[in-house]
Amino acid sequence: MLPGNQKTMAHIERGREVLRVEAEAVARLVHRLDEHFARAVDIILAGRGHVVTLGMGKSGFVARKTSATLASLGTPSFFLHPAEAAHGDIGRVTAEDVILVFSHSGETEEIVRLLPSFRDLALPLMAILGRTDSTIGRAAQVVLETAVDAEACPLNLAPTASTTAAMALGDALAVAVGTARGFAVEDFARRHPGGKLGRELLRVADVMHVGAEVPTVQPTTLMPDIIHEISRKGFGITTVVDSERRLLGVISDGDLRRLMEHQPEAFLRLTAAAALEGRQARHPHPRTARATDRAMAALRAMEAYRITSLVVVDAGQHVEGLVHLHDLWGVLSSAGAEPRV
Repeated sequence: MLPGNQKTMAHIERGREVLRVEAEAVARLVHRLDEHFARAVDIILAGRGHVVTLGMGKSGFVARKTSATLASLGTPSFFLHPAEAAHGDIGRVTAEDVILVFSHSGETEEIVRLLPSFRDLALPLMAILGRTDSTIGRAAQVVLETAVDAEACPLNLAPTASTTAAMALGDALAVAVGTARGFAVEDFARRHPGGKLGRELLRVADVMHVGAEVPTVQPTTLMPDIIHEISRKGFGITTVVDSERRLLGVISDGDLRRLMEHQPEAFLRLTAAAALEGRQARHPHPRTARATDRAMAALRAMEAYRITSLVVVDAGQHVEGLVHLHDLWGVLSSAGAEPRV
């Protein structure tokens, strides 16, 4: 047995060798890409259904991952287990789908037995293979080769370099298709609402309250009704709007306390317009947001100005909604926004 230090170095060197072999397998693919790859992209773009990926064993895991990446980047896709397909699951495939097969040998029995069914359905068949001159290779309209000189496994048996190459080629295909579709950051976010990016790109429109949920009074509304509106809607504020719902100002719980303190006898006779006038110097312009603003930006604005609500207005200052601090904490806290208000 090797001494401890030599054993440690042997482990590290083995790991480095695996990474070298697999990196070289991927690097060789760069020079192999040709018009067949471009044709595969075009076939997927022309498809009106799903990209159905298939593979057995380790190739099956690669097929699952490629399907997930395609879907993530805007191309509907699902993985179909070849063995289950032969027992009825092929019924999930429609005439509008595209087939993408992964097989190192190109002779995977469970897939070969499905080839007649694919022909009967007249489905476009593409294959990512280690051997192009194989049963699956001859049946496919497009073949992308991932042959490797040797596996990273020292026995040259366990799929390692070959599966890494297939995985990389699947990624290349998914990204090229997504790019050709004009897939953007916002599209990615919509497909990942539970992820960090999805939360960071959330819009105010996605979380704001609208319609009857928004506390609203007219300039002539008297104080008892103003108090009722603030209490009934539960946001601690009410908007004051004109007949066309243009924002004239905002009255908060704090404003009510200050007005009651400074005008106790006239307090209940005050109108919304008088209440706004009485605090004009303190809040000359209410803080607002646009429906298209990032929800994260709205949260940061509330923290900066130490307020709990933002009125959402359009370009003409018409009230469209209201977003509250608590609406944002739940959806944004795990995206790195820590409440500080």
